[in-house]
Amino acid sequence: MLYYLFEYLDKLDFPGAGMFQYVMFRSAMAAVFSLLIGIFAGKKIIYALQRKQIGETIRDLDLEGQYSKRGTPTMGGVIVILSILVSTLLFGKLENIYIILMLVSTVWLGTLGFADDYIKVFKKDKEGLKGKFKIVAQVGLGLIVGLTIYFSPEIVVRENTEIRINNVIENVTYKNEDVKTTSTTIPFVKNNNFDYKWLVNWMGDYADTAVWIVFVLVVILIVTAVSNSANLTDGLDGLTSGSSAIIGVALGVLAYVSGRVDFASYLNIMYIPGGDELMVFASAFVGACVGFLWYNAYPAQVFMGDTGSLTMGGIIGVFAVLIHKELLLPILCGVFFVEALSVIAQVAYFKFTKKKYGVGKRIFKMTPLHHHYQKPGDGSIDALIQKPFAPLAEPKIVSRFWLVGMILVVLALATLKMR
Repeated sequence: MLYYLFEYLDKLDFPGAGMFQYVMFRSAMAAVFSLLIGIFAGKKIIYALQRKQIGETIRDLDLEGQYSKRGTPTMGGVIVILSILVSTLLFGKLENIYIILMLVSTVWLGTLGFADDYIKVFKKDKEGLKGKFKIVAQVGLGLIVGLTIYFSPEIVVRENTEIRINNVIENVTYKNEDVKTTSTTIPFVKNNNFDYKWLVNWMGDYADTAVWIVFVLVVILIVTAVSNSANLTDGLDGLTSGSSAIIGVALGVLAYVSGRVDFASYLNIMYIPGGDELMVFASAFVGACVGFLWYNAYPAQVFMGDTGSLTMGGIIGVFAVLIHKELLLPILCGVFFVEALSVIAQVAYFKFTKKKYGVGKRIFKMTPLHHHYQKPGDGSIDALIQKPFAPLAEPKIVSRFWLVGMILVVLALATLKMR
């Protein structure tokens, strides 16, 4: 909203109004405002949650210090959502289709997570919203995003073309026209692009239609997978919010360079007209995560609940799809995916061994993975490691997962030149 106000003031030669034309300036302001909203509004929201006795129900997991968290307010994800929405509405270009999609995704997933937390807290149902309803809602968002990308004339790219001499890239040029594409950036390959059409070329004349069906299915898979992975990661104070902030920084950088033809040319990636505006949203997202971390860091004064974790994961998934960087997510969101894979592997191995030997065995002491390092006992792991180790303190586990996340983000950014 402020963008349009200062655009008008700039026409009247109001001093300094032209600063709002710059994405970097508005991104910085969005990050600062989002952070301040999280800190100052967050305090009042936490008090309100405490007054309504919206506390976390603690299951007996035999983990050190878990009962000290009993009664800690949950549903704190509303702090993150409020910070993102207010900052983006203030500093973003609201007619930009990418900003519109991100705002819709935030509200959609925030509502889904809020419904889940509401059932858990007020209806006293520990299971919360039925899993099938969550999946339906996530699939619905995937359909909205995928079909909007297909139908909207504003979501286009200019594909990069390499000019090579003696197999050395001398220049990167772009086609003059904007095009619809199902291509995406893929790491570790020469031309840095992968078109989903390759998967359906065998369909001949039907390939052009089939590829968009495949693309929409991929979008649904990504939104669902990342959203649920972030939800599984939310088990230690500050783990999901801190990890999401780290990922958000990388996504903001990728959005900015993708929306600037000079940087896109240097990195040899697709140029996305208008995509740099997403940096404003990414900055608001990072500011919101850090602002929430002010209260969510150990020992947490508030938990985000599904209101926050489902929203954070979904935002990351949708954002990556919009900037054609979704194939970097296994690296960018490595912490989230390893957490999810640990659960899948644990359940699958337990069922397999129970069927084969009559007794179920476990790979980890407990999943998701962060609880494995927290669990007391002899430290033995049936399938992978037999060497005992002592449980780690919660802050140490979180800080080490953050460090791993930072390393993965640097690696993901480096892959743009590693080909």
